[in-house]
Amino acid sequence: MSRQEVLRVDAPVGSRFKGYRSVYVRDLVMKAELVHYRRECWVTPDGKTVLAPLPAGITAGYGVNLRRLCLMLHTQGQVTTGRLTTLLNDIGLDISKRQVVRLLTGQLDGFVAEDAAVLHAGLVSSSYVTVDDTGARHSHNPGYTTHIGGPNFSVFRTTKSKSRLNFLSLLRGSYQDYVLNDAAFDYLEERHGGSPLIDGLRNVELQRFCNQVPFMTHLAGKGVDIFDKQAIGLAAEAGLWGAIRHHGLVGDMVIVSDDAGQFRVGNHALCWVHGERLLQKLMPATAKEERWVAVVRDLVWRFCKALKAYKQNPCPQSAPAFRRRFDRIFTLRTGYEALDKLLERLHRRKNELLKVLDYPDIPLHTNTSESALRTFVTKRKISGGTMSRDGRIARDTMLGLMQTCRKLGISFYHYLGDRLGIGGEAIPQLAGLIAAKA
Repeated sequence: MSRQEVLRVDAPVGSRFKGYRSVYVRDLVMKAELVHYRRECWVTPDGKTVLAPLPAGITAGYGVNLRRLCLMLHTQGQVTTGRLTTLLNDIGLDISKRQVVRLLTGQLDGFVAEDAAVLHAGLVSSSYVTVDDTGARHSHNPGYTTHIGGPNFSVFRTTKSKSRLNFLSLLRGSYQDYVLNDAAFDYLEERHGGSPLIDGLRNVELQRFCNQVPFMTHLAGKGVDIFDKQAIGLAAEAGLWGAIRHHGLVGDMVIVSDDAGQFRVGNHALCWVHGERLLQKLMPATAKEERWVAVVRDLVWRFCKALKAYKQNPCPQSAPAFRRRFDRIFTLRTGYEALDKLLERLHRRKNELLKVLDYPDIPLHTNTSESALRTFVTKRKISGGTMSRDGRIARDTMLGLMQTCRKLGISFYHYLGDRLGIGGEAIPQLAGLIAAKA
């Protein structure tokens, strides 16, 4: 309780006092405050000036409480910098839009480091991740924002590409090295890299390169044509995958995606919702074809419902029956050519669609990643793209930390207060919480 007030009333003469009736009212007080710091200034015997330091967190004449409010409203409330500037000036602060941008994007090294630690902890400890991406313009150029999220963490990364090479570099986290090991050569064999390429690079000992430059030099020395995009891209993917496994990332973690080719790496599972959407996109020309589409969609949704029940109460003995039922549905031949081709295509992805039989804790869809990206899409529609590198990093970092706090059941407002040194509730490092919940 912040304060207590006694409310009095003019009672008629002769009334008897019967005590008080309590009412608790929750309110919020927002007011501008101008603090005058008089800093002691001393001159030492050797002529040096000693000046009393300002409290931690003060940036260009603005305090940490203001910065926490700006970060909170902009990230979680999705308030634009223009509206935020108007709001603050209406309250009584004298602040420009440019200064608001500085408060939102400057001096975020601690947050960026924690966001990187969150990704590392998630890739090491999570049993699965869901992934998705969306368009994101940066500095007037097209780009893509990828979301990687597990049961206890979320991260966003905006890059120029959404290729498999780019996705593997994101899974590598903060590491910059390339590694040629057994995992890398297994990747090459799985991707049909070709025996000449594999034999030319294979070595008895593990080969580790600190960054891209020595790695490319090594490839050129082994006879790989570095101007052949396909060959060099495949070799780079293998080096990245080798580094991922070398650092203990991903492991047997299941990557659940919407079947976009760049996400098809490692222990991969497919989203059932996106598979069913392909059925929705069919355009039957006759009543018979329309009926067949309706029948197949009904069979698919009934099968999904059964898989959900399996997730709640896994029974490995029933897995073969699920696989036989899957075969019956996706080997149907209806006479509707487009539908039959789609069923054949989905049947070829049987192992990825039925991954939940072996890993019952994974989701059947990527809805969590799609929902996470909606926050980003809303911001994109309101504010457009980012212009500066600091702005791009700030947006990705704060969105990821906000959603990670939500998954961990932590108040983002209290988290910001603790990290900015305001005090109050102490919030442990998020990476440690993620590892503890694994």
